[in-house]
Amino acid sequence: MIWMEMDTWIVLVGVTCAIACALPGCFLVLRKMSMMGDAISHAVLPGLALAFLITGSRSSLPMFIGAAVVGLLTAVFTQWVSQFGNVDRGAAMGIVFTILFALGLILIVQSAEKVDLDASCVLLGNIEWTPQDLMNIGPLEIPRALVVLASVMLLNLLVILFFFKELRIAAFDPELATTTGFNAQVMHYLLMIMVAVTTVASFEAVGSIIVIAMLVVPPCCAWMMTDRLGVMLFLSAVFGALSAVLGHMAAIVVPPWFGFDDSASTSGMMATVAGLLFMMVWIFDPRRGLLGKKVGKYILNRSA
Repeated sequence: MIWMEMDTWIVLVGVTCAIACALPGCFLVLRKMSMMGDAISHAVLPGLALAFLITGSRSSLPMFIGAAVVGLLTAVFTQWVSQFGNVDRGAAMGIVFTILFALGLILIVQSAEKVDLDASCVLLGNIEWTPQDLMNIGPLEIPRALVVLASVMLLNLLVILFFFKELRIAAFDPELATTTGFNAQVMHYLLMIMVAVTTVASFEAVGSIIVIAMLVVPPCCAWMMTDRLGVMLFLSAVFGALSAVLGHMAAIVVPPWFGFDDSASTSGMMATVAGLLFMMVWIFDPRRGLLGKKVGKYILNRSA
């Protein structure tokens, strides 16, 4: 395996993206709202399209604003459909995000000839090309995607640190959160905005499918290993970073094993490695893993 400077940049982009997604993803998993990440990652598409139509630009600020607004609307509409339509929350998510996703695709098709808009970039991502799009930070030239994703990762971390107690209580007991003096709904919508902004920041680099994987799989791995929220946040970041590093290495190393000359998609391998890490935790974790629990029972029986 020949490792070049661009491989380092690709890994750094993948790591920052994975951690940025994993941090809010922990609260989605704890609130049993993992599919909300899927819903928002699809539903923000009309927000992106409208931002392109209004500004004619692919700059980050309009994308963030469009994503935040539509992400918040997704959460609001889902709540309305579930509450007033008397349907399951999962069904409400499906109704809202499929309608908004279809609307976004229509807007993209209609506006593709008028603005610089690449639908495949939004849907598929292309992390391998991120080292080619550089920006100057002082004397350094750094990939633009790395700057954006690192900013979002830091923003998510700061929000979680500042509102840690409120987010924790709202995740486990919304009624208690309301009685202690703050509105759990505010924390809910703050979390939805975090997920929406993180999703759109990651679209161009890794695509929507990998965003969904990083929002759910690393937090699930961490949740199986601990009952402490702080440890869960740390472990989810570690699993996300491992998925990015090992995913890019596997994208380079694995294809020649099967006779292919070209490397595989780093984004695809990131999701694949994340799934393999989850399987390992699911099988071998001593507390909740299938094999780990059996080994623990066997040791207890032998010692009894």
